[in-house]
Amino acid sequence: MAEIVRMPKMSDTMTEGVVAKWHKKVGDKVKTGDLVAEIETDKATMEFESYQEGVLLYRGVEEGKSAPVDGILAVLGKEGEDYQALLDAESAKAPEKKDEPKKDEAKKETKAPQPSQMKIVDVPKPSVKAAPTPEPAMKTASHQTDSRLKVSPLAKKLSSEKGIDLNAVQGSGENGRIVKRDIDWYKPGNVGKSSSAKAGKAEQIMLPDSFVTEESSEEVPVSQMRKTIARRLAESKFTAPHFYLTIEIDMENAISTRESINSSTGSKISYNDLVIKAAAFALRVHPKVNSSWLGDTMRINHHVHIGVAVAVEEGLLVPVVRFADSKSLTEINAEVKAFAQKAKEKKLQPADWEGNTFTISNLGMYGIEDFTAIINPPDACILAVGAIRHVPVVKEGVVVPGNTMKVTLSCDHRVVDGATGSEFLKTFKGLMENPVVMLGMGNI
Repeated sequence: MAEIVRMPKMSDTMTEGVVAKWHKKVGDKVKTGDLVAEIETDKATMEFESYQEGVLLYRGVEEGKSAPVDGILAVLGKEGEDYQALLDAESAKAPEKKDEPKKDEAKKETKAPQPSQMKIVDVPKPSVKAAPTPEPAMKTASHQTDSRLKVSPLAKKLSSEKGIDLNAVQGSGENGRIVKRDIDWYKPGNVGKSSSAKAGKAEQIMLPDSFVTEESSEEVPVSQMRKTIARRLAESKFTAPHFYLTIEIDMENAISTRESINSSTGSKISYNDLVIKAAAFALRVHPKVNSSWLGDTMRINHHVHIGVAVAVEEGLLVPVVRFADSKSLTEINAEVKAFAQKAKEKKLQPADWEGNTFTISNLGMYGIEDFTAIINPPDACILAVGAIRHVPVVKEGVVVPGNTMKVTLSCDHRVVDGATGSEFLKTFKGLMENPVVMLGMGNI
């Protein structure tokens, strides 16, 4: 008997899903566990495996189109079976939809210059000593060569056609198996190379040979992730009364502590790890900052789960370092790197991004000196971290070279008052300027 396959709910915030790719055609046989489609949720693109068996009689959603959770994704049944009665019954349940307005005719577009038309211009950079900057949360991990690679037949065929070395591909399937999407998403990278030129070396800037002289635009579909980011941040910005507190931190001791740890042990930590650790300790001292507004009540969290903003191609993900105050710097480092890698490979699971009580957004690696961030619900605060700057500072009445870093705390005024946020930043500043105190509380 024919039965409906419904759009699954793949995350706690998912309301609709987009079919990114169908792996079965109408008429194909489907067994339990077969990969039927790739579905883009508000957080990631995930594989949908069938828990039903039969012949695929009907596909209810075109590739690139969306359907609400529990909407009709497909119909399975016996070959040649009539399924129209099922669709009619579903249509009778659903409220009538108004016809969508016709879209305006597309504007005339002028073709943008292609990479082959671009000129390379060397722009000399001044030969000055660069100030140390908080490192990115992760570096791309290379895939280890394995003589017994696990590869699906389709992925093997596609890699051969595209000339892709399977040893360079990170498998995202079960037990590291390389599947079709890994080949589709694979982009050769320059692993180990710096993304920016060294100080004193010319940096290449691409300039177009020609310029657009007519009005031109294009409309691109909005991903589920971008829709969710837009909705959540708009709700946060326009419902939570934000105010901002900025403080400057002397980073000399943090720099020397990090260099000492990285040179004297087998561990490698980043400035971001120190920031997470210091914030976690400060939250234990100031629990009101580690809180949420619930309308009639406030939730003061006694545990510290810090969300760490990670940029991916489609937007921003915030995986959570749980019980961050109890973890060592190396544990935090390893966890954040693993989360960042999973985020880029679209392998984060709902449990990875749920439960944050405080969030950190670090743009220091991009050279941003200071900025304000929008609070990440349900948190009451978010800490925006800027770059370490090499600047003149006054010490004991004398101007000397120094390294400072600005951080800005965005606060929900319904929960956190100015004095409370200021006390938190004072504690955070003290820990960053004397990181040995944190090392005394926990292992490196």
